[in-house]
Amino acid sequence: MKSVVYGIAILITMSAYFYYASLTSCSVDKIFINRHSSRAMSGAPVPHDELMTLFGAARLAPSSFNDQPWRFIYARKGTPAWQKMFDLLVPFNQAWVGTGDVLILIVSHNNFEHNGQFSRTHSFDTGAAMENLALQGSLMGLVIHGMAGFDYDRARVEFNIPEDYTVEAMFVVGKPGKVEVLTQELQEKEVRSPRKSLSEIIFEGAFTAQ
Repeated sequence: MKSVVYGIAILITMSAYFYYASLTSCSVDKIFINRHSSRAMSGAPVPHDELMTLFGAARLAPSSFNDQPWRFIYARKGTPAWQKMFDLLVPFNQAWVGTGDVLILIVSHNNFEHNGQFSRTHSFDTGAAMENLALQGSLMGLVIHGMAGFDYDRARVEFNIPEDYTVEAMFVVGKPGKVEVLTQELQEKEVRSPRKSLSEIIFEGAFTAQ
């Protein structure tokens, strides 16, 4: 068993090294390179002021007409709201989320507040807010992991979300823990996800099909 854990640790270390090396050639700041959606959490509580700092960073995101369509519903472990939110998750996510401390359900307002018209960018803008939250969490040494594996329709009902809001995603927040708290399958996923090359995602002058 120890040899398996040791092998996984080497894999994670090598993955992080090559991931970092592939990005530093572009002079990307470490704030972006260091962000990682880990699943290994210790179960320790996240202080209230740290949680509010995350939301404070999120609210500074840019948005069309400064409409700020994002809304956050959060629940702390040990509360009825946590259990209700936890029960929305698919079994795969339930298997590791329990060592986190806060679950966040993110929704966005579909319409502009100033004129009531549909906002084409409400989801896009809310994504920017969540990136702010994730980067702030990374700077603070927290685990911030986004999830789409949950029951979106039940979430709307359970948390009284109006029809003119879109359920976007769920996040878990926690203090980092040892990778050994995860199953072997999840330990093998504790590696930096690969990124497409710049040539695959940017086009000068016009879109080019791959």
